[in-house]
Amino acid sequence: MAQQQVQRIENAAALSTHRFKYYDFMMAAFVAILICSNLIGAAKLVQFTEWTIFGWNVGVFGAGILFFPLSYVLGDVLTEVYGYARARRVVWAGFAAVLFMAFMAWAVVAMPPAPGWDGQAAYEAVFGLTWRIVLASVIAFWAGELANAFVMARMKVWSAGKHLWRRTIGSTIIGQGVDSVLFYPIAFLGIWTTSQVLTVLVTNYVLKVLWEALLTPVTYRLVAMLKRAEGVDVYDSETEFTPFSIRS
Repeated sequence: MAQQQVQRIENAAALSTHRFKYYDFMMAAFVAILICSNLIGAAKLVQFTEWTIFGWNVGVFGAGILFFPLSYVLGDVLTEVYGYARARRVVWAGFAAVLFMAFMAWAVVAMPPAPGWDGQAAYEAVFGLTWRIVLASVIAFWAGELANAFVMARMKVWSAGKHLWRRTIGSTIIGQGVDSVLFYPIAFLGIWTTSQVLTVLVTNYVLKVLWEALLTPVTYRLVAMLKRAEGVDVYDSETEFTPFSIRS
């Protein structure tokens, strides 16, 4: 079977008429990873080693770090394959999903337990999200993911599509930096000690960047497969980069 030709597209009008095969699946995967990493792993600290660097215990980090960076991998793939506007649309979908997750968690926890059911305390401990964590999650996610997509899209135009690894790692350095600087102080400053906040912030940031760098071969493979399947290679030469839009 002949391989589908990949067409370079820079015009938004031309892109709007193209029928994508896998964009909706990528959006679903992105939102699922985002919800799970925020709901299950955001507030738990774990420790695997007692190694210290300059007095910081680098073995302490948030459990969500093992999965949340996958959303940035998918964010890079979405921007590279489908362009900034469609990646932005996915970010807004994720934003709405996290807000609904927070509302549902609050509503379910607030419902009166049935007589004889003794799981309320455990349920509150696991799903009782505080307003600070919710606020931190949605602000940090929205700002970090859009910064990641913007840097990824602009670097692609500047580099004429060369050196994908530079774009994925460069955008992650910026996006994860924005995310970490916003999330941990908003969520935990005053609850954890300042030292804990700084330790987890820096440790998680470094680990997330390294984690995505290690996943670069996976990103390359997924990008290549999707470009061949979709038949397009999108360049954001004429894109309006406002974050306050869901138009694709």
